[in-house]
Amino acid sequence: MKNRQYLQLRILSYGVIAYMMLAFGWWSVLLFTKNQDAFVAKREQMVLVKIARGEISQPAQIEADPDYLELKRAYQQQERMITGEVIVFVAILAVGLWLIHNGYNKEIRSAEQRRNFLLSITHELKSPIASIRLVMDTIRKRQLKPEQTKLLVDNGLVEVERLHQLVNNLLLSARLESAYQPNREMVNLPALIEELQDIILAKSNKARMKTVVGENIPFLMGDRMGISSVILNLYENAIKYSSGAPRITTRLKTVKDNILLEIADEGIGISDKDKKQVFEKFYRVGNEDTRRTKGTGLGLYIVKQIVEAHNGTIRIKNNDPKGTVFIITLPATSKVMSNDTTVETDSVAS
Repeated sequence: MKNRQYLQLRILSYGVIAYMMLAFGWWSVLLFTKNQDAFVAKREQMVLVKIARGEISQPAQIEADPDYLELKRAYQQQERMITGEVIVFVAILAVGLWLIHNGYNKEIRSAEQRRNFLLSITHELKSPIASIRLVMDTIRKRQLKPEQTKLLVDNGLVEVERLHQLVNNLLLSARLESAYQPNREMVNLPALIEELQDIILAKSNKARMKTVVGENIPFLMGDRMGISSVILNLYENAIKYSSGAPRITTRLKTVKDNILLEIADEGIGISDKDKKQVFEKFYRVGNEDTRRTKGTGLGLYIVKQIVEAHNGTIRIKNNDPKGTVFIITLPATSKVMSNDTTVETDSVAS
């Protein structure tokens, strides 16, 4: 319904602009004609006066007369003024049309993202709630063996964790818009990455993670919980968009006074068009009606906001031969954690 209203408003706006263009075009032609008619009339009058006074004997001689040259100069100046007004008005209308077009597309995109978010959040809430309810009903109604009860409880806890993460993401995205301030402390990134990989490997029994840590990695003065959220979101995103056994490579090194963190996957990748929009709130690749992956479109939005709150940057590039690489640059402290040489490790779920 809203899309139809936006379309009607767009058509009306274009109609008004088209009418203004036609009206102004007609006015411009009329003004040029009137100005030319006035010039011709004044020229003929000047010729008659000059002949009557004996200043010239032939009409053709008026072309060299100083008074006529002044009249012609004034006429040409008026023509230039009219032409300038036409150009300025057309430019203003063109800018207006461009703004309307961009505003319309932005509103349509925003409406589509809100629709996708409502559909996805409904599914994300209903799915774990239904699973937890099924677990509770099964335990209540049936006499189960201890191992069966444990399996059901474990499944229920997984769904509870899904709900917990969803609520945390919703609350964090709300805080990021107004009240988020990093609670800065000295963060040992290699140790934090190892902890977070253990969490991911416990959730995904097919994941394979490779870590390459450069030498003399300095501490990061940052929000440990915020940075953890950034890394976890990128890991979960890599698993979500990878088929089979997800392969994730984490590289950590220093570049001048910055820490460079790269998280690469071998999944489906991100198109150049989507690279420009994936960090927008609620944005997800594709349409919610046909999309198979879970999510709310908040993960990468949260990632970028937290990185920027730490005075860092994040960018995306294609992985070789396939997949995506997220590159995060964060300012480091001067304190170095160790003098170890480059360390490379591989981790798989047990």
